[in-house]
Amino acid sequence: MLPERVPSRASHEPLLSGKLHPGVRVCALDPRDGFESFISEIHSTIKQNGRGGCYVFDLLSELTSHWYSDRMLGNFFMLTCPYLLDMEALAYFAVIKGEHSRNALDPIHATAQVILDTYNRNGVRYIHPLKVQQRYSQTMHMLHEERGEDYVPVTNSAVNSDILSFSPFRSGDDAFEEMDRWNRIFSEARECRESNRGGEAEIRHWQDVLLSMAVSRDDKIRLLAKEYLSVSDLLDIGRRMIGTGLIGGKATGMLLARSIVSRNAPELASVLERHDSFYVGADVFYTYMVVNGCWWIRHQQKDMNAFLSVAEYARRVILTGKFPADIVHKLSDMLDYFGQSPIIVRSSSLLEDNFGNAFSGKYESVFCPNQGSRETRLENLLTAIKTIYASTLSEKALRYRAHLGILDKDEQMPLLIQRVSGDLHGTKFYPAAAGVGYSYNPFVWDPCIDPESGVLRIVFGMGTRAVDRSDSDYTRIASLGCPEKRPETGIDEIRRYAQREVDLLDLEANQLVTVQFDDIKDALSPEERKWLAESGTSSFLASADGFGFSASSSSSAVDSWISFDSFFRDTDFASVMKRVLKVLEAAYTYPVDIEFTVNLMGGGYRVNIVQCRPFEAKRDSSIAFDASRMDSPSTVMSSFSGTVIGRSREFSPDRVIYVSPRAYAELPVQAKHQTARTIGRLVNLTTDSSKTALFGPGRWGTTTVFLGIPVTFSEISRAACICEIVQMGDNLVPDVSLGTHFFNDLVEFDILYLALYPEKDGARFLPERLLSLPNRLCELLGDAESQKLDGVIHVVDFPPERAVLAADAQSQRWTFSLRDEIQP
Repeated sequence: MLPERVPSRASHEPLLSGKLHPGVRVCALDPRDGFESFISEIHSTIKQNGRGGCYVFDLLSELTSHWYSDRMLGNFFMLTCPYLLDMEALAYFAVIKGEHSRNALDPIHATAQVILDTYNRNGVRYIHPLKVQQRYSQTMHMLHEERGEDYVPVTNSAVNSDILSFSPFRSGDDAFEEMDRWNRIFSEARECRESNRGGEAEIRHWQDVLLSMAVSRDDKIRLLAKEYLSVSDLLDIGRRMIGTGLIGGKATGMLLARSIVSRNAPELASVLERHDSFYVGADVFYTYMVVNGCWWIRHQQKDMNAFLSVAEYARRVILTGKFPADIVHKLSDMLDYFGQSPIIVRSSSLLEDNFGNAFSGKYESVFCPNQGSRETRLENLLTAIKTIYASTLSEKALRYRAHLGILDKDEQMPLLIQRVSGDLHGTKFYPAAAGVGYSYNPFVWDPCIDPESGVLRIVFGMGTRAVDRSDSDYTRIASLGCPEKRPETGIDEIRRYAQREVDLLDLEANQLVTVQFDDIKDALSPEERKWLAESGTSSFLASADGFGFSASSSSSAVDSWISFDSFFRDTDFASVMKRVLKVLEAAYTYPVDIEFTVNLMGGGYRVNIVQCRPFEAKRDSSIAFDASRMDSPSTVMSSFSGTVIGRSREFSPDRVIYVSPRAYAELPVQAKHQTARTIGRLVNLTTDSSKTALFGPGRWGTTTVFLGIPVTFSEISRAACICEIVQMGDNLVPDVSLGTHFFNDLVEFDILYLALYPEKDGARFLPERLLSLPNRLCELLGDAESQKLDGVIHVVDFPPERAVLAADAQSQRWTFSLRDEIQP
């Protein structure tokens, strides 16, 4: 098989030329199409040829010119050689001696049945059998000299040493690394940069090569990276690489964000915290799949009809697999570098954090407190990596890819390993603050808010509470244009809806834990106390006795919570974050969202940008909102004081799924879960894009059934609108999900989010008219389970333009009306 598609051609003359025997067929394949396409085409050709046959492969060393990796050459061989054996075929392969590291040679040695070294000395050809499987003779592994059509053993030691001495033996990781094409390219690029050989044109050449090797295949991201990542930046990536391959979307976004801010806003350099991250290349993921027998299992997930059927088995195999020894060695060295500082292993897949698909929360990230013996820390790290690899086959990730139509896209899982930003407080480790920021704010809760100013969702402690919805606590949302304007009204709401729980790393327990803020406030640093100890009704830390409000926090017996008010008021933090987000948006020419941490130090603070990606928000466009509908007799639900997140719009739902708050509240736990599954089935009855509106009590997507409806996002991802009706209990208020993975999914899928507070002034909640219309639940599903929920779930299908839902994000008003001509 000769990869000879013009202009991609091997550097040597064709192995076979002239008039060929009628039984000989030359198959021209092109490795530039990518590893998966190339391997699939080869295997398809072998399959078409049937059992038996003899195959002569072109020089395999040429493949590394396209893949930049010895490791991928080894993967190719491990997938192809056994397949040929299964097809009862005979095949010949060749690689150039001394050109490859053990990353290629070890898999070949472990897989091939016969391995021969060949030499040409003074015009005489020799072969040296290194492996001959299932055969044996006393001279089999000696050097053999070619004599006519025979090969005769060379038994003289002097002759052997003379012939072999020109090819010196080298061992050890460093020696092998030097032979790897990946490392040679980095070395040549480094030499060019240091010597300035070839001038600017040569530097640009190496920049293009290194970008292709290590950064991204996405055209938009590559264009941005070419502008903001210099050859020096790319060489720094190489110095911190574990394995080979692309570093993935999350790592690229983090590096780009830092470079963009440093170049375009140099005045912020003193505010930014440095990073010392490591990158586990994408080829390590491929290798792990191959050596642990997961490749073809994983490959089946690209089949729409079978992508979930093999996922659970594949995940179990991944979680119990083994890593190549050289990768374990490098990871161990990395742990020595970090010492006992906590680290986080983050997914950084090729499709992640790109334009059009953010993969928010679809893959795992795992904290490693990094405590215990070296062996324990290494084992915990390997387990974390396996967990992230397994998450590539999770149901939520596969359904997300299926929904976006990218199941067939090449999805590898590089990793970003970062030092956890924060400080030690006794046995607890956490930053002063963390959160997410958006350059465009889709939640305008006050007329003074400019959506273009951006918005933060910020928490005290680890940022996990910012990106995950918490059923038992709240977070601070701040518009960067006017951070003093809170969504809450009045001191009672501020007190009630403030953060009281903190996520942190407990180094004694060696795990991420959630604690009450009251339990850790005495261990705060002086810098943190500076902000927390402020008195007055607008303070970073406010305290209460349960009913009355107190500005003092001197008593440890009082209840405490976090507000961030003085931090926003007395520092330039809001203006700095606004500047950061606007600089990034300008470079991306697209709204962005970031994850960040804040450490208080030396009387000031440092911001660590740990992630940056395009934010798939559609900027709001005003609609002709008819306020008279709010009190119209045709209006079923409306709100002057609810919540509207997403772009303003008016549309006609063709299906409404309403969950009765009272009936749902009376269900046992299992029936509540069944309600969620039934809603998922209803929303996904067809694959067509629908205009389904969901109205239900409490929090959609909660994990606590007493607080709402525990649907998964994949179950409701086809909905056009979801509305949370605050009628689950006296103490329940929906935590606006702005900034969470759940919220990012809503924005990315352009789903309108509404909240309705039936007891508040300006709200209208009259579902009786909706309930008077026929319920199609049992008709649509027709099973015993749906019949049991007949009084809980009410499904109404509407003719075109008979139901109208209008929402205005600027005024935070919305209505849902049924036109008069609809009859019960």
